[in-house]
Amino acid sequence: MAGSRGIGLAIVAFVVYIIGGIGTFAGVALIMLMKGRDLWGWGEGRAIGYLFLCAGLCLSILGVLLMRIFRNRGFS
Repeated sequence: MAGSRGIGLAIVAFVVYIIGGIGTFAGVALIMLMKGRDLWGWGEGRAIGYLFLCAGLCLSILGVLLMRIFRNRGFS
């Protein structure tokens, strides 16, 4: 029972980490490529890029911390 729960938590942590990485690189791409242009009516592409960059870094850090916590607590 603990093994299946541990695998599920590990998958959740890994998905959070991957989404954070994608958000980080998408934010960098928006910062580089969308200087001064509108992004689908959401605002300037550069500002949205900074938002994606910061949120992606936070999600990546959260994913790493979750993986470490789940491993050290014996869930995996």
